[in-house]
Amino acid sequence: MVLLLRIASTHIRNRMRQTVVSTLGVALGVGFSVAMASLMEGSQRDFMATLIDAIPHVEILDEQRSPAEQPASLVYDAVAYSGLRPKEDLRGIRNPVEALASLRDWVDGNMAQRLTGQAVLRYSGQDLGMTLIGVVPRSELAVSKIGKDMRSGSFRDLDVTSNGLVLGNKAATRLGAELGDTVTLTSANGVAKRFKIVGMFHTGVTSSDEGLAYAPLKAVQILLEKPDVINTIAIKLADIGLANDVAARAERQLGYKAVSWEEANEGLMEAFFVRNIIMYTVVGAILVVAGFGIFNIVSTIVHEKARDIAILKSLGFPEHDIQQIFVLEGLVIGVLGAIAGSILGFALSSYLATIRFEFTTDVEMTQLPIHFSSLHYVIACLLALFSSGIAGFIPARKAARLNPVDIIRGAT
Repeated sequence: MVLLLRIASTHIRNRMRQTVVSTLGVALGVGFSVAMASLMEGSQRDFMATLIDAIPHVEILDEQRSPAEQPASLVYDAVAYSGLRPKEDLRGIRNPVEALASLRDWVDGNMAQRLTGQAVLRYSGQDLGMTLIGVVPRSELAVSKIGKDMRSGSFRDLDVTSNGLVLGNKAATRLGAELGDTVTLTSANGVAKRFKIVGMFHTGVTSSDEGLAYAPLKAVQILLEKPDVINTIAIKLADIGLANDVAARAERQLGYKAVSWEEANEGLMEAFFVRNIIMYTVVGAILVVAGFGIFNIVSTIVHEKARDIAILKSLGFPEHDIQQIFVLEGLVIGVLGAIAGSILGFALSSYLATIRFEFTTDVEMTQLPIHFSSLHYVIACLLALFSSGIAGFIPARKAARLNPVDIIRGAT
C-alpha cells in the first residue's frame, strides 16, 4: 500500500497546477457547503427558539377534539337532525383551580390560566376591536415573554391595579392614548368597564401590537360575564421534548383538547424538513461538481501514464493494484480539499457571524444566526471523499483493463 501511495503522489506532483485547481475546487465546495449549512441550520434554530419562547409548549383549550354526540341520538335512531335547539351552556374550562391542581401533581413546568374574548376599546371618540386576555400576571410571566416585550410601564402592575390594562404600543398610538390614561372596554354582550393603561408592549408582530391587550383575570371575567371560568391553560415545560406526551395525558385527564407546540406548528415542521432536504441536495450537487475536476485530472493522468501502466503490469502488478493507484490519487486530492475546505468553511462561518443588521428603531441590532456544528464538517468531508473516490474510480477501471502489449505497440 505504501508503494502504491508513493506512485500516486508522484503522479499528482507531476501535474501540480491541475492538482491545485482540483483541490481548490473541492475546498471551495466543502467551504461554501459548511457555511451554507451553518447559516441555514442557525436560522432554523433561531426561528424555532423565537417561536418556542413566544408560545406555550402545551395549550389546553375549552373544546373537544371530537364533536359531542347529539342528545337526540341517544333516544332516536335517526339519520339526520334538523331544528335542534342546543342547551344553553356557558363555554369554558370549569373548576380551573381543580384542573390546575390536578396538573401540578405531575407536570414539570409552569402553568397559567387565561380567559380570552373579544371587546371594543374606546378612547377619545375612537373605537378599536381588541382581543382581550385575562391573566394572573405572575403566572403569565412564567409562560410567555411578554415581560421582555414591555416598552413602558410594567406588566406586574396588573397585580396591584384591579382595572389595569396592558396593550400594544401601536394600538395606543392609533388611539392617541398614553400611559396612565383611562379607556373603556365593551364586551359583545354590551357590558362596559373602564380600565387604566399601566403598560405598553411591542412584539414586532403588527396583529398583536394593534389588536391584543392584557388585563387581570377577575376583571375580564366580570366584563365577559364568565365568573370563575377560563378558556385556556398555558403550560411551559422544563423539557420541551415531552410536549406531545404531556398534551396527550392532559387531554385524557381533563377531557379538553390539549395541543402541543409541535401539533400547532405541524405545517412549519414539515417545511423545515423539506428545506433541510433541499439544503443537503444543494451541498451534494456542489461537491459533485467539484468531483468532475478530480475526474478530469485523474483521466488525464491515466492517458499520459499509459506506458507506465504497461510497465507496471509487465512487472507483475495486478489489475487491483493499478486501480488502487488512481483511486488513491482521487482520494488524496479529496482529503487535501476537505481539509482546506473545512478551514475555509470555519472562516466563512465566523465572518458571517460578525455581520450585524439594524432593521427598525424598535428592534435591537441583530446578526446572522450561525450554528457551528462538527456534523456539518463531517458530512461535507464525507461527501467530498465520496465524490473524489468515484471520480478516481471510473478512470481507474479503464487503466486497470488496459492491455500492456497493446500499449507498448502503440495501439492506444
